[in-house]
Amino acid sequence: MDHADGFTATAWNNGSWSRTGAGYGLKISSEDRDRHVDRDWAAVTLHLIGERTSRVAEANVAKGSFWDGTCRLFIKVEIGQWFIDNGLDRWTRGAPPRFRMRPLGQREFAVTACNAARKAPRHRPGQA
Repeated sequence: MDHADGFTATAWNNGSWSRTGAGYGLKISSEDRDRHVDRDWAAVTLHLIGERTSRVAEANVAKGSFWDGTCRLFIKVEIGQWFIDNGLDRWTRGAPPRFRMRPLGQREFAVTACNAARKAPRHRPGQA
């Protein structure tokens, strides 16, 4: 695993917007998963650093779907709450916000938005 450089994640939603933050996550490529996440880890700690608020989330990676390619997602309600707090919870279909993930050490990553928080109303996932 290469911990020296960072990588990109994209916002993900399960198709229904929730003001609780449920149903949101960060999606990574299988290459970045294999390079930065160890199969022996049960979870990773995400330090979500935003323009308005910051949070810490513990995301489960000890699930088959994370490793078999069907769900390369860090999912946790705190991620959705962070999206909402920072105006990143809505986006144009096919253009989710992008994030920089930087390894901080074993099992820990700093996450920052690649673009400024969006203030205008956007497409809510699940809507046409």
